[in-house]
Amino acid sequence: MKAKQSIPQKIIAYMKANPIVVAMVAVAVYCCFTVDNFFSMANFNNLASNTAVRFLIALGVSGCLITKGTDLSAGRQVGLAACISGVLLQRADYTGRLFPNMPEMNMWVVLLIVLALGCVIGMINGIIISILNVPPFIATLGTQTIVYGCALIFTNAQPIGGFQKAYTSFINGKLFKTEGFQGIPLYLIVAVIFFVIFWFVYNKTTYGKYMYAIGGNENAAEVSGVNTRKSKILIYTVAGFMYAFAGYLLAAKAGGASSGLGNGYELEAIAGCTIGGVSTTGGIGTVGGILIGVLVFEMLKVVLQFLQVNPYYNYIAQGLVIVIAVALDIRKYVKKK
Repeated sequence: MKAKQSIPQKIIAYMKANPIVVAMVAVAVYCCFTVDNFFSMANFNNLASNTAVRFLIALGVSGCLITKGTDLSAGRQVGLAACISGVLLQRADYTGRLFPNMPEMNMWVVLLIVLALGCVIGMINGIIISILNVPPFIATLGTQTIVYGCALIFTNAQPIGGFQKAYTSFINGKLFKTEGFQGIPLYLIVAVIFFVIFWFVYNKTTYGKYMYAIGGNENAAEVSGVNTRKSKILIYTVAGFMYAFAGYLLAAKAGGASSGLGNGYELEAIAGCTIGGVSTTGGIGTVGGILIGVLVFEMLKVVLQFLQVNPYYNYIAQGLVIVIAVALDIRKYVKKK
């Protein structure tokens, strides 16, 4: 039996296993003491709101990664959901309305429409992967292009604006306001709710048990009675649901939408998951780790911005972090073998 580790030993072990997280925390601490306004409530709110929305996307992607798959259509699905939400929730008096004769729709009805569409797209991904046996990389690359084309056709490649005030005010609102407290952004509360839901699902349900079993060894899982096809279809359907929810929130947060919204978000989600310990070799990953990974990746963007690094170099830095995170993950896998 392994000896029980003390808290300091656990911290040291975590630091050794997650050097990227440690490095980013160190840089953030450095910025706190050297850069004006880095340690401020405004910066915290900005970081928290960006992390919250992208955390939802990463939760969707995580199930695909844990089962040794991926989802390259995530960003485009977010963009399509944002465009549909925006178009259906434009004000009746807005001069640039895409469908002038359409009556104003209720924001909750639109949410249900968007979520249903997200589930359908996710289910299609799952069917292509599990029944037609198309590799996830190729399948989701194809749906990525199809979804983007649908967004261009639906919006006629025009930017969408003029949203109903009820929609933007509610999504961008804050709860638990008091005289001395500005309140908690709705995005944060939504992220916490989904954190709890996914933690329970991943750790306490057959859905999570089957997901990890498929990622660990799909053939062994099938032999032991797991319906791998049904499970993978459900995993990709849940992923589509999460992308749609994120798109609905993102449109209101940004105050506008376009067919290009969400471009590259799938790579950020995959990076956040990988940094947070979701293994690209399958079968490993925790909800807490995913949150940490997304937070660290978003912190990287904020740090580069405050250090006044040329924005074009941001992509290089983000790309390096992705490559290093995956390389470290593969190294861990090889060591275990």
